[in-house]
Amino acid sequence: MPSLTVDGARTRAAALSVQSYDVDLDLTQGERTFGSATTIRFKASSPSTWVDVKPDELISVTLNGTSVDVAGLNDGRLELTGLQPENELVVVASMLYSHDGEGLHRAVDAADGLAYTYAMSFLDAGPRIFACFDQPDLKAPYRFKVTAPEEWLVLGNGAATQVSPGRWELAETKPLSTYFVTVVAGPYHQITDAHDGIALSVVSRQSLKDALEREAADIFEVTKRSFDAYHRMFGYRYPFGDYHQAFVPEFNAGAMENPGCVTFRDQMVFRSAVTDGERSQRARTIVHEMAHQWFGDTVTMKWWNDLWLNESFAEYMAHRVSTEATRYSDNWIDFAYMRKWWGLQADQRSSTHPVAADAVKDALASLDDFDGISYAKGAAVLKQLAAYLGDDVFLAGVNAHIAANEFGNATFADLVAKWTDAGAVGLDDWAQAWLRTPGLDTISVSRTATGFTLHRKAPEAYPAARPHKLTVGGYDSEGRRTAVDVLIDADEVDVDLDPSLAVVIPDAGDDSWAKIRLDSVSLENLAALLPKIEDGVTRAVILNSVRDAVADAELDPRTGFDVVLGMLPTETSDIAVGTLLNWANTHLLGVYLPYEPYRGQLADVLSARLETVEAGSSVQLSVARGLARFSDDTARLQGWLAGDGVPEGVTMDADLRWIVTLQLARLGAIGEAEIDAELARDSSSEGIVHATRCRAALPTAAAKERAWTQITTDADIANYELYAACEGFWHPTQAELTASYVDRFFAEIPGTEKLRSGWVVGTSAQGAFPRYAVEQRVVDRAADLIADESVAAAIRRAVGDRADDLKRALAVRSAF
Repeated sequence: MPSLTVDGARTRAAALSVQSYDVDLDLTQGERTFGSATTIRFKASSPSTWVDVKPDELISVTLNGTSVDVAGLNDGRLELTGLQPENELVVVASMLYSHDGEGLHRAVDAADGLAYTYAMSFLDAGPRIFACFDQPDLKAPYRFKVTAPEEWLVLGNGAATQVSPGRWELAETKPLSTYFVTVVAGPYHQITDAHDGIALSVVSRQSLKDALEREAADIFEVTKRSFDAYHRMFGYRYPFGDYHQAFVPEFNAGAMENPGCVTFRDQMVFRSAVTDGERSQRARTIVHEMAHQWFGDTVTMKWWNDLWLNESFAEYMAHRVSTEATRYSDNWIDFAYMRKWWGLQADQRSSTHPVAADAVKDALASLDDFDGISYAKGAAVLKQLAAYLGDDVFLAGVNAHIAANEFGNATFADLVAKWTDAGAVGLDDWAQAWLRTPGLDTISVSRTATGFTLHRKAPEAYPAARPHKLTVGGYDSEGRRTAVDVLIDADEVDVDLDPSLAVVIPDAGDDSWAKIRLDSVSLENLAALLPKIEDGVTRAVILNSVRDAVADAELDPRTGFDVVLGMLPTETSDIAVGTLLNWANTHLLGVYLPYEPYRGQLADVLSARLETVEAGSSVQLSVARGLARFSDDTARLQGWLAGDGVPEGVTMDADLRWIVTLQLARLGAIGEAEIDAELARDSSSEGIVHATRCRAALPTAAAKERAWTQITTDADIANYELYAACEGFWHPTQAELTASYVDRFFAEIPGTEKLRSGWVVGTSAQGAFPRYAVEQRVVDRAADLIADESVAAAIRRAVGDRADDLKRALAVRSAF
């Protein structure tokens, strides 16, 4: 169907005022479809409009008691004419369950055969569940009724009551945008609690019951402390009644901020051992979604161009509030290593865009900008703004914005006005430089006779004069630290630090958004000093500088690899270890550098570290996972699966067994039979996904053809299995085996848009891209695909981003 344009949305919003939705869902009609009856009451100042509905069968439509011809449905829109000042629209339809993580998703748990459903209405999937005026600025209260199997639990945005066996009624909600309306229904396991007058619960599949029982205390603790922090911060109580957190299967995003009923991917109910960093990441996700209850749900953007503000704000608050209110203290380390790196890469691709874009893109195209810029760059900029304005002014503006626009819609300009009222000066210029201009500055340092000079350089394509408030850190040869706070408000700023310092790091506290470059003396001394630099955030700043300089072909990738080898033996952060190994896997080995002999060197360092690392620690788990990914010692890996030679402190649980099995499959040391045997040990839905990945990784022509068929022709494959097939398919050691699929990618991937919709289209195209084929002809083929406007925009965007990465890899190989 055509994606909604901003002009179309504005026209409809000016003509309509939606009073209420009553939705009745029947989830007892079978495995393929469900019943949906929607009554919408609305006022109209125009004689005509349209309603959005995407049914399997549109059964009947009645407007003000008069039948509407259902044959008028065209591409998900049904025209409505003869509107009155007050209207009642009744739409009865049969809807399809989905398997792509959008609409009303239905998943069957392989562990026990039980079926689970949940509604994901973002971005434009609401009409796959109920008829609606699907745009963010037509808010209305909702009342839901649901008929479900008697043994099922039903939750949603309003408090749910079972009024008779299998029949549920949900309390009327506050006014909501269509994109965060949800229902969660199935034989879920539920654990309840309460805090400060708010009813709380967590739910998961029955097969995760034991894991949820183990994890619930931590989830509830984070939730309660964060509610207290937000109530103090905003001076405005959570307004949506109950607060359910549903951990649901086959969820595409990390989570979705549905008011009163947040949905999360259920990998966050940890069934196997995880690192402290992964627990910290779950806490931040909980805190992130809770921030949305105020910023995004209570006050919602008018159009998708301001979606960045919801996500940037929640991202910033997730790291800030998790640090202030929970027991997890490594949040800004994670931001520096992982989230910021995600955004830094996005901001240097040809698809870069302003954080705050003009309202020119339609709804679907706006989703393409839902990336590391919208999240990480926006969060970094808001962190910089809070330092620039002072926290009192920053929060005063936010709180006034929430109070003035509760249960309504607002724009970024409305928020800027509230900050200005609170005492901010010059925000328009600041916003133009930081938010409305894409790209990022490079901040470098040079030594003088008496100190140092910082140099600020904007990208030529996107000139701007951005102020940076940051800390410059200096280290002597013993690792003793000196720090100076600096405001960079010109292209050159002198810094009063001892010029004999061994290493000097601009933005040592990771407070700004820029490419950081170390001077030559600092680079020469870095290997010796890195083990003495204890601050985790500063170490992340250094690694990001190294990673970015390598990607820009300014620093030899062999030097970057040496940094990885130098950090791993003493690194005490599991987040850092994971980041180092992921960079080696996605950028260094087989992309910038030959796979061998560097893989062997990395495996040797990991093996040595495993001998000395603290047993049972998070770092040990990270190192063990890394060794399983990079080792070619098949006897050792097979011994681990058999229980032989497993390091003390390491548990060969289901997920670690699958990591080992994947590497053995990739090496050709096992085949289909061994994968099937492992699946028999772990016959869960998670096991099926792992097995799909392992089968795709097998170095045989038959395995590759089967996986490729799944990727390019299977319309019914579940989204997680699809992603797993993509992840297992390519590997630098299998280049000859998969060579023919490079051209097949460009010929066949465009057709997948006809099989799938929404999020999964671009995600699978990005995963299936031949990222290890570092050749100019691949870049050229990508350019041809991107230029073909008949190809879905999400596919072209995914291919463009991957091609940009290949261009950088080609430049690195050419330079070194």
